[in-house]
Amino acid sequence: MSENNPTETSYTALGFYHKISQLRADTWNALKRDLGILTRLDDENRAKNLIKSIDVKLTRLEIIEDYHAFPSKEDFRHLWTLFNRGEYALLDKVVKRLVRALISESYRRRHVDLSETDAGAEDMEALDALNQLRRGHPASNSSAQPYFELLIVDNLSNQEEEVVREAFHNMRRPEDRFVYDVVTVKSFEDALIAILVNPNIQACLIRYEFPYKSKYNLSALRNYLEGLSEKELEHQTEAERSILLSSMIHELRPEIDQFLVTSGDVEATASRDIQYFNRIFYRETDYIEQHHTILRAIDSRYRTPFFDALREYSKKPTGVFHAMPISRGKSVTRSHWAGHMIDFYGINIFLAETSATSGGLDSLLQPFGPIKKAQEYAARAFGARRSFFVTNGTSTANKIVVQALIKPKDIVLIDRDCHKSHHYGMVLAGAHVSYLDSYPLDDYSMYGAVPLRDIKKTLLDYKRAGQLHKVKMLLLTNCTFDGIVYNVRRVMEECLAIKPDLVFLWDEAWFAFAGFNPTYRPRTAMNTASTLRYRYRSESYREEYAAWKEEFDKLDPQDEATWLDQRLMPDPDQVRIRAYATHSTHKTLTSLRQGSMIHVWDQDFRQKVEASFHEAYMTHTSTSPNYQIVASLDVGRMQAEMEGFELVHAQVETALSLREQLYTHPLLQKYFRVLKNSDMVPAAYRESGVESYYDPVTGWNKMEEAWARDEFVVDPSRVTIAIGNTGVDGDTFKNEYLMNKYGIQINKTSRNTVLFMTNIGTTRGSIAYLLDVLIKLAKEFEYRLEDSSRPERKIIEQQVYSLNHDLPPLPDFSRFHDAFRPSADTPQGDIRTAYFLAYDEENTEYLRFDNGKLQAQMREGRDVVSASFVIPYPPGFPVLVPGQVISEEILDFLQALDVTEIHGYRPELGLVVFTEEALLNPSDD
Repeated sequence: MSENNPTETSYTALGFYHKISQLRADTWNALKRDLGILTRLDDENRAKNLIKSIDVKLTRLEIIEDYHAFPSKEDFRHLWTLFNRGEYALLDKVVKRLVRALISESYRRRHVDLSETDAGAEDMEALDALNQLRRGHPASNSSAQPYFELLIVDNLSNQEEEVVREAFHNMRRPEDRFVYDVVTVKSFEDALIAILVNPNIQACLIRYEFPYKSKYNLSALRNYLEGLSEKELEHQTEAERSILLSSMIHELRPEIDQFLVTSGDVEATASRDIQYFNRIFYRETDYIEQHHTILRAIDSRYRTPFFDALREYSKKPTGVFHAMPISRGKSVTRSHWAGHMIDFYGINIFLAETSATSGGLDSLLQPFGPIKKAQEYAARAFGARRSFFVTNGTSTANKIVVQALIKPKDIVLIDRDCHKSHHYGMVLAGAHVSYLDSYPLDDYSMYGAVPLRDIKKTLLDYKRAGQLHKVKMLLLTNCTFDGIVYNVRRVMEECLAIKPDLVFLWDEAWFAFAGFNPTYRPRTAMNTASTLRYRYRSESYREEYAAWKEEFDKLDPQDEATWLDQRLMPDPDQVRIRAYATHSTHKTLTSLRQGSMIHVWDQDFRQKVEASFHEAYMTHTSTSPNYQIVASLDVGRMQAEMEGFELVHAQVETALSLREQLYTHPLLQKYFRVLKNSDMVPAAYRESGVESYYDPVTGWNKMEEAWARDEFVVDPSRVTIAIGNTGVDGDTFKNEYLMNKYGIQINKTSRNTVLFMTNIGTTRGSIAYLLDVLIKLAKEFEYRLEDSSRPERKIIEQQVYSLNHDLPPLPDFSRFHDAFRPSADTPQGDIRTAYFLAYDEENTEYLRFDNGKLQAQMREGRDVVSASFVIPYPPGFPVLVPGQVISEEILDFLQALDVTEIHGYRPELGLVVFTEEALLNPSDD
């Protein structure tokens, strides 16, 4: 080790990056570059500066590598020895080998001895790197044993660490399904740092006694250790500290398998609350038992029950005498014309195509075998009580949940700008819909989310009207397409304080990945439901609630501010946790298109919902589901459990890198402005005061603070860029500039913004390509302005002004017409009656608003009522629903839109509206 202590520069760099894997890779490459230069350098002064730079980099890397199995601590001592002896040429060779091993990930497949410096060893690393390039990625070599790392927490000496590491190495056998290496740490804090910075860790063995404090002063744990007292921890017993560490590891990375090795009374320890340990070992337990137990635990997550069953089925010789000529590939392999399908897809996809539910397979509609097991594993992975696979998208998943829970005339509170499937689901269920308005972002032609205050006020209005018992569900989108994320826990807590049995449906179509990152996870529906359930069962909550209730009862219950201006707490004796989440697994995790899941955390599911849920599932699920989609959901779950933490972390890293360049590049800033937290979340909803997660001086150090406290936050992996200064609208920019010129695909635009979404498949290379394209486009806009004539410049300036300033205010939901309002005292509407009333043509007519005919009718005092959904793309949600009164604001908005795709609107005819006669008696009752 260096004679110098770790420098403040090292700590600053670690805190600044917020992207530890990128820092690790970049620093190793920079070290390799510096050593290469040093070995060829004759200038003594430059050499001294390089040696200092190398010292800093080695020091920085030693901190990071302390929490990784490769290079080992012994390997690093070898590097320091070479450095301190001034053997820079040899150090250069060793570092090159080490970097090649990291890039090729050859350390996952074989032992890399850095003390070997012969040509044969170097050739082996080069061959590994070449094989990686040929395969695309080492993981694509399916014959290789999957690799993971075992974290051992124990206050061991260097010699003891080597003994333990060697003991576990000696347990490994060629027939083992997995191969692993060992990481050892000495303290409570070091254990937490290790699982945060090292995604390879899949299992943790907590042994004997260990101190609390790390030797490093890193800020990564600041938010996670808040409220813990070092003095109290130092006086804890071995068992108490181990149990606390276990619970914190579970909070950060619940997928990690944990084991306890105790030197005390193992029976007494086993009787304590040790829910997060897979097993307890007494210190005399031999290594081979620990080895096999760890491998079995990993295997339980690695299994893919249905995918494995489908693979086995595809190998069986069968006689096909059922529907589907393509089954077993027969109709294709025998074809003289369709053989190119096999050339493109390969034979396995056809061998696995069947409509059979026996022979080792299963029925999605009534699972009893591998699909049932796969869904149980999905529930474990996503923290649900029950999970269900859906093979025709989250639109169907949403309708299943709504139909299972909602009876005709039940009132549902729903955000108006949610996905269209929810609106149609309300029609099918016969729900009485009470729309909630999200806060508008008029400058960017997009909506945010629904403020909690507005939700509470709506619930209180129903309570005053004596109709709160009719309110069944609150339906919200988390996170929105644009990346606005709710404080799910606070919404559920305060709403349950008003209505203790309220059901929550969280549409997390774009948020399936969030459960595999410790910052994101607390804002997911399943994590919140589980957290609240155990919180409300605790004695500490009862005491907290009693104290709160005593103060609350002193206030005037009739005063609206009593309920709206403070945080409410539900009664633990009345509250029921009932939460549902729908995930578009295919959107943010690995799955074939239309692969989705429904996750359930409902205390009343077995008693009240299971039968109706089954019927709703049968209603909307095909009797011939695509088994390839089911298998991909199974594999996607396994991948998320095994490497979701690593993949999501890398996704966020790439997004932060993109944002950082866009924040700091002068030319990019001129034409492309990244919307920050403060641009998308008004100050009233940012309790932390954090305006941007990024600071040019301190780096990415504010995200966790905002996510822990604020009512709404922005998912940084969704990068929304304002392009008004280009003078090009979002739709044109998407199609003509990004797609047609450079092949870059994006999903969403508004009039003056484009949304770039990173995902677990996004690479640093793809980010680099995007930045290169944006720089080229910025230069193009720059040259266009420079080369334009005065009239042309004037046109460009007008276009820029229009995109930045001529933006119509986004309209709120107007109201349902009285003909479709069951109650004059409350705002809900009977959307189903309105929808089906329009089926009879004599009840409707067309009115154009582009020629002023519709506006003239409104000026004469007529309530003009929409007879259909009207959905412009963008923004992609209904601005009008059946039964809604058309307002001047809505017409202004529609007229200002410069999009060509508006569902439910025919320009040559106009809007379809109800005749005045139809509104006199809309119901058949």
